[in-house]
Order: sequence, then structure tokens, then C-alpha cells
Amino acid sequence: VLLLVYVGYVGLGAGVLQALERPAEVQAAQHLLQQHWELLANHTCLRGPALQQLIEGIIQAYKSGITLRGNTTSLGRWDFSGSFFFSVSAITTIGYGNLSPSTAAGRIFCILFALFGIPLNLVLLNEIGQLMLLGVQHCAHCLEEVFHWQKKASLLIKTCALVTGLLLFLLLPPLLFSDKEGWSYEEGFYYSFITLSTIGFGDYVIGMNPDRTYPGWYKNVISLWILFGMAWLALVIKFCINFLE
Repeated sequence: VLLLVYVGYVGLGAGVLQALERPAEVQAAQHLLQQHWELLANHTCLRGPALQQLIEGIIQAYKSGITLRGNTTSLGRWDFSGSFFFSVSAITTIGYGNLSPSTAAGRIFCILFALFGIPLNLVLLNEIGQLMLLGVQHCAHCLEEVFHWQKKASLLIKTCALVTGLLLFLLLPPLLFSDKEGWSYEEGFYYSFITLSTIGFGDYVIGMNPDRTYPGWYKNVISLWILFGMAWLALVIKFCINFLE
């Protein structure tokens, strides 16, 4: 029965997403094809295969973090802060997919790094989650002693912890992303949840816009936000699992 519910839920998601996203995909494909033919028609010196090869080269370079800026290229995804953020996204299993090692040595190291880093990350997240839980329980115990509440104290503290977590990890960060990335609030909120839940689609990633200048602390602060936010969201998901079970 649980398997049937699971398959039905996934099927429902597939149907809704197909209805919502398929028309936009078809429209984007038609627009791209129209631009392709207009470019070839307006610039007769261009050849179709050569243009296709250039487009594929640009896409591959962009995936590696290289973008064209006039007669120069912009680098920066593999500096220390970018590499640090990639390391965090690897061992937290977010895996945005917008950046990956291109050398054989880098791929082998990434395997070994993740092999030991993922368990380390899980242990750390568990410890942070337990500290958060202990803090909530301690506050509830103090309220019980002061006001002689029992169930009310526990419910009040859990509600406060939920609201505080929502503010710190989901509702306020989009304001920072709007300022630094130029995203809308909805896009920032979407990125926050997709990141902290470790889904990590990679359609929105911080610090990747070559037209923007980012402060040195930016990615480091976001890395800490990811760490503590994942621990908080793991507790929320755990309560949801207990409720479903």
C-alpha cells in the first residue's frame, strides 16, 4: 500500500509538472530555433556546422565556469572561495551540477573526498541537530519550572523554534540573495529550500554571475548557512516522518 501511495504521489507530481512546464519548454525550443535561422540568414558568411560547434564550445566552457567578456574570458569558479563552496556542496550531497571537476585527478580526488566527507558531514549535522533539540528542550523545561506549564511550554517552544528557523533559514536569506544576485524574493526562497533540502537542481547557484562583484565573506557565510540550515530542516523533516509513520 505504501509503495502504491509513493508511486501515485510521484505520478501526480509528474503530471502536474508536465502540464506546467511542457508548454514553456516547447516555446523556448521554438524561439531558439527561430534565432538560429535568423542568425544564419542575416550573416550568410556563417555556416551551420561551424556555428553549432561554436555553440557547443560556449556551453562546455560555461559549464567549466568560463564566460566570454568582450575579447577576454572571466574566471573565478575555481578560486579558493569557489572551491570551498564546491567542497561543501559535494559532501552535503547538494550537488548543484553547474560545476564539476574536468581533470582525471580532480575526479578521483572528488570521489575520495566525498567518500569520507559525506559521513563526516552526516555526523556533524546530527550533532548540530541534537544541540538544537537540546536547546529547545531546555527552554521548554525552564518555562515549565517558571510558569508550571507542561504541554503548553513544549508546544510554545517548538513553535518558536520553528518560526525562528523559518526566519533565519528560509524567509530572510532571500533578501540577501536579492541584493547580491539580483534575484526576486520568490527565486531566492526557491533556491533556499532546494539547497537546504539537498535537492540542488543547479538552476540557481550563488556567486556565478560574471557581471556581479561578490564580497569575500559571501560564499563562506552561505556555507555556514547551508550547514546549520540543513540541520534545522532535517529536524523538521524528522518530525514530518514521525507524523506520517
